[in-house]
Amino acid sequence: MKTFLKAATLALTLGASSLAMAEPVKIGLITTLSGGGAGLGVDTRDGFMLAIKQSGNKDITVVTEDDAQKPELAVQIADKMIQSDKVDILTGIVWSNLLMAVVPGAVAQGKIYVSTNAAPAALAGEKCDPLYFNAAYQNDNLHEAMGEYASKVYKKTFIMAPNYPAGKDSLTGFKRYYKGELASEVYTKVGQTDYAAEIAQIRASGADAAFVFLPGGMGIAFMKQYAQSGVKIPVIGPGFSFSQDVLPAIGDAALGAKASGQWAKDLDNAANKKFVPAFQAEYGRLPSIYAVQAYDAAQLILSAASKASVKDVKAFTAELNKADIQSPRGKFKFNTNRHPIQDIYLTEVVKENGTLTNKIVETIFTDHGDAYAKDCKK
Repeated sequence: MKTFLKAATLALTLGASSLAMAEPVKIGLITTLSGGGAGLGVDTRDGFMLAIKQSGNKDITVVTEDDAQKPELAVQIADKMIQSDKVDILTGIVWSNLLMAVVPGAVAQGKIYVSTNAAPAALAGEKCDPLYFNAAYQNDNLHEAMGEYASKVYKKTFIMAPNYPAGKDSLTGFKRYYKGELASEVYTKVGQTDYAAEIAQIRASGADAAFVFLPGGMGIAFMKQYAQSGVKIPVIGPGFSFSQDVLPAIGDAALGAKASGQWAKDLDNAANKKFVPAFQAEYGRLPSIYAVQAYDAAQLILSAASKASVKDVKAFTAELNKADIQSPRGKFKFNTNRHPIQDIYLTEVVKENGTLTNKIVETIFTDHGDAYAKDCKK
């Protein structure tokens, strides 16, 4: 009798798992596929779709649309995906101002959002939500790491970022750990392409380093102009400033640049050794951190879908929260506010076989969380 009950229980368990795997799941991927930030969105899309392809799960449908880096368009797309396309989960937004425009409305309608990149402080603390997960970091994290590193190397740092939520979070994060003197704190326009005035400010600042967060096309424009200016003050930044998607465009001006990141292609773990060549084989280029984060976001969704019905939101989010994945980053788990706890590294731009890339120099933080988790009560 006991044997029969055990067999019946096992059959029910396997049956439930099979039902979860077989149940259709529709994902709405909103990302930037045009304009100056397109490289970030393309890597996001490609990393996400690689994980879906590798899973072999035919019951996952991904609807992809271009937000063109416009908050109002992102909101329109999200509403359409929720109301017309009937998506179960939203993901893919690169920019924090777009995420802030989309997430409150999405979770209010009972939709799960898994962020592949944008991670504003506002959604990590008091305004956190049980339906909002971040597979990347919290915006401050990589900047905090560079503040820690700069404190050991530089005495006076010029800091600069775009004037939007992620930019403000970046400089807040840097200042949280930096113990030296600030030469100046400058906010630039989002999408700016001419940095002559800011470079002149850096030259005259008396700084011995410039910490710069300018993702996508902004960083490309700045670094090219900075190299041409002849200013010798070293530029440091978070990994986005020198990520794989922008290095070919920046060129040798990036060589030797120090940055912070939770991943690099030379990270020594089994998942990364599988991921990097698989991405190269699929897309003919090296992956960036945006691709890795999106790959992990997809892995999280796939893992949860294999164990729970997406229609049972409480059960599905409980499975998401377990973070039962093998990440190319290595160790990965969620904090109490559903943002990652992970290691953060110092990286350096090098040239390998004629290709610019990043290599890990040292570990800055081990098992690093964020400053806002204590304020998340949901």
